[in-house]
Amino acid sequence: MGEDRRLAAVVELAQGMAAARTPRESWRAAALGACRALDGGFAALSVWERDLGRLRVLVNVGDRAAGEDEFPEDEAYPVHQFPEITEFLHERWASGGEPDAWVETAQGPAAGRPGYCHQRVAALRRRGRGSCVVAPIVLHGRAWGELYVARAAGAMVFARADADFATVLAAVVAAGIAQTERLEEARRLAFTDALTGLANRRAVDVRLEEAIERHRADGTVVSLVVCDLNGLKRVNDTRGHAVGDRLLERFGSVLSLCGAMLPGALAARLGGDEFCLLAAGPPADAVVKVAGELCRRADELELGEGVACGVASTEDPIGPVRSARRLFRLADAAQYRAKAIRGPSRPVVAGREGPDDPVVRLADEPPREQAAERRRFRGRS
Repeated sequence: MGEDRRLAAVVELAQGMAAARTPRESWRAAALGACRALDGGFAALSVWERDLGRLRVLVNVGDRAAGEDEFPEDEAYPVHQFPEITEFLHERWASGGEPDAWVETAQGPAAGRPGYCHQRVAALRRRGRGSCVVAPIVLHGRAWGELYVARAAGAMVFARADADFATVLAAVVAAGIAQTERLEEARRLAFTDALTGLANRRAVDVRLEEAIERHRADGTVVSLVVCDLNGLKRVNDTRGHAVGDRLLERFGSVLSLCGAMLPGALAARLGGDEFCLLAAGPPADAVVKVAGELCRRADELELGEGVACGVASTEDPIGPVRSARRLFRLADAAQYRAKAIRGPSRPVVAGREGPDDPVVRLADEPPREQAAERRRFRGRS
């Protein structure tokens, strides 16, 4: 491959990883880009999991052999089978050497270092491949994993120049992975409540809109539980905000526990003393049951005065739900009703008090100015 083609291949790989929206897309772009750049027939990207002492395959692309899934769930290899991941990447590189790529062939030793690795040779033969180039990936000054590109038996064997080029490609992949990790961390912070670790209001906005789209498209049941944690202001005023924060954290843990009873549910803190559970798929009765369990557990907390829970589900007789805003207003109106009820906490469910349900009527009234101020996204269409 000429210098111009190699430069174009490097640019293509970098652009592919930069365009990725998820880690999986980034891994796939890295493996595909390297496979094309090296004229390979197969490529894989693996990460070194130090705590488990193994190389775990993240992605396989190209001509995959039997058992090689594109995104394998459990394809991993003990590092003692591939000692170069520890000996070469750590000792040689940390002591001043370069993390150079090397070549293995189905016949044994080839170009590059560290040289013969009988496990790789056996794998090449078993999968009908003639040679491979292995490029260490170093990220943040530490061995992160490896890039592996192979050619079929009968194809031209990789040469020393290919190994040198693979070293360059591995550096580009490392930069792309670092960028992906930074973006993932930024996304995590943007959609996570810092105090409780639950999802935040922005995450609810996005997921609720997506869920309503699914409901409109195929009738998926969408349910929303809106919770108001009672007694937070009293705790803050009498025992201090540090204790109030502890109450929020403890209730957040209870909400997370109860949310886990509903497959795929999103547990979130909307802000202040307001929380919610969003479920798309589970039947309404299952959501109401979980809301009841949430109320029971909240009553048992050492701090606070229980919780007011309102539930709205597209499976109940609440009228057409064409927008996220309407479902939220129904759940919120039910929560207001729950807050007015004396005695042990119990959820109020929109649409379950007959055709003239006061919760539905309340939700259909023009939004009150105070309510609009309390929660910004109530006014969204």
